Amino acid sequence: MKMESDKDEVWRFGMRRNGAKRGQVQGLAGRWLWGWVIILVAVPPGANHPAAGYPASSLQPATIRAFENYVARTEARSGKSLGQADFFWIDELTKQKKEEAYERLKSGKVELRHVSREEAGGSSAIPGGMIHDWQGMVFIPGAKLEEVLKLLQDYDDHAMYYAPDVEKAKIEAHDGDHFRVFMRFRRKKILTVVLNTEQEITYYRDSPTRAHSRSSATRIAEVENAGTPQEREKTPGDDNGFMWRLETWWRMEERDGGVYVQNEVVSLTRDIPGILAWMIEPFLTSIPKESLEFTMEATRRGVLGRKGR
Repeated sequence: MKMESDKDEVWRFGMRRNGAKRGQVQGLAGRWLWGWVIILVAVPPGANHPAAGYPASSLQPATIRAFENYVARTEARSGKSLGQADFFWIDELTKQKKEEAYERLKSGKVELRHVSREEAGGSSAIPGGMIHDWQGMVFIPGAKLEEVLKLLQDYDDHAMYYAPDVEKAKIEAHDGDHFRVFMRFRRKKILTVVLNTEQEITYYRDSPTRAHSRSSATRIAEVENAGTPQEREKTPGDDNGFMWRLETWWRMEERDGGVYVQNEVVSLTRDIPGILAWMIEPFLTSIPKESLEFTMEATRRGVLGRKGR
């Protein structure tokens, strides 16, 4: 059965990560844990309500305050580096590591890193939630800065450039360098999660060869029964907690015969019940990294594809 193979896959993943054996989960706790695992994996392929049975979680004021403090520190760190020679995070590496990173970028690789608590200026541990902070970089050979900006600002077509992660996108308001955009995200990894978001985005030109943008999701609503007549939004902050907050910092520079593009994404999700953390946390925490890697690759692919028209 498909359910059995998925269950075994989840078990093997968790066991490998923790060096445990199947027999070590026993008794009432073990039966309760397997009840959760079955809920998480016993979802028919293509089901639109995969989170049924997943425990709801409410966003608490203390969680919001802690996340806002973290974002403020990130904002200060990001703003400080905008006018410096070390424009990208890889510029802060040692000389050898920096050169190696630039070579990998020029060969078509995506550079990723998880921002540590030391680099963030404080702990990312907060009450009632989890902060995910990732940075990614790509190099787009032969591109111009204006071409990258045009693709990023072409929000009405983001469902084409960033599919399947972006399912729908539409510019709701546009005034100069400021955009208000609706985006629907779909992400599948055991569970399929659909989110409706409203985002406020502002672009800044730092020089003829440099630019950056700042994006905040002002509303995030989990969608239940997406794509069916029973589709409805759950109350923001009173849902399964797959994404409560989303903050994004883009920056780009034209040089070396192309454009370097960096993106930092800070998101807030619910925390995980302790007895499930060893098994579910690796899946939940891997999604921000994988999503950012996909976004960077799709950005490069989109810019180069538009050039080839």
